[in-house]
Amino acid sequence: MLAAQAYLARFADLHAQVVGVNTDTVFAHMAFQKSLGGLSYPLASDRWPYAETAKTYGIFPATKHPVAFANDRAVFIVDKNGNIAWSKVYELRQVPDMREILDALQKLA
Repeated sequence: MLAAQAYLARFADLHAQVVGVNTDTVFAHMAFQKSLGGLSYPLASDRWPYAETAKTYGIFPATKHPVAFANDRAVFIVDKNGNIAWSKVYELRQVPDMREILDALQKLA
């Protein structure tokens, strides 16, 4: 989350909006943001109906992780037509490589 925060200006230069989405509650998101000292991009809750967004994106294998009901960590670049133009799934503890994501955005520009 902090990695994306550090690159927000670069994402904006490429006309991209960062949004964090997971199955935690809004209250959990608020506490998480507070623990980080705040974030300058939105976090969205995929809590109800439970994990429908994660299921739609194919990243909700309920039995894959030791943390019950955790969705995969993934990055999706959705183009201006609403199509997934690039995606990558990461291990839960792996921090996505922001340079790789920026490269993918530049190729789509």
